[in-house]
Amino acid sequence: MTTEHLFQTHLVLGYVAWSLCFGAYILPWLKSMDRVKAQRAIATLHSFRFFGLVFILPGVVSPNLPASFATFAAYGDLATGLLAMMALLTVRMRPAFWLFVVAFNLVGTTDLILNYYHAIQAGLPARAGELGATYAIPILYVPLLMITHFVAFYFLVRPSRRQTAD
Repeated sequence: MTTEHLFQTHLVLGYVAWSLCFGAYILPWLKSMDRVKAQRAIATLHSFRFFGLVFILPGVVSPNLPASFATFAAYGDLATGLLAMMALLTVRMRPAFWLFVVAFNLVGTTDLILNYYHAIQAGLPARAGELGATYAIPILYVPLLMITHFVAFYFLVRPSRRQTAD
C-alpha cells in the first residue's frame, strides 16, 4: 500500500471510529446537558488546539513539510484554541460567551477545511511521513475536532428543549 493510500485509509478510519464513539457515548452525554454546559465541553476540547503550533516546530516535523500547509495549520489552530479559551473565560457573560462559541467554531471549521485543501494541494497524503510525530494529529485528533464543530453548530441552531439561563 502506498503512503498516500495508508494516510487516506487512516484518515477515513479516524472519522469512522470517532463517529461510532461519538454516537454511542459522547453525543448522548452532551445532549443530556443544557446548551451552555455542552458548548463549554466542546470549547474545552478545542482550547487545546494551540498544540497545532507543533506543525512549525523544527525537529518535530520534516523541514520539507510544505509551508503552505504547516504555517496555515499552525496559526489557524492557535486562533481557534484562543477563541475557545475566550469562550470558556466569558461563560458568565453570556453575550460574549455565545459570540466566542460561534467564532471558534467558524474559525475552527474553516481552518480544518482549508487545511484539507492545502494538504491536497501540497501533495501531503503522499508525503505523510514528513509529518513526523504530528502524523497522529490529522488521523486521531482532526476527525474529533470536525465532528465536534458540527455538533456545536447543531446545538447552536436547535431549539432548546428546556428553559435555561442561556
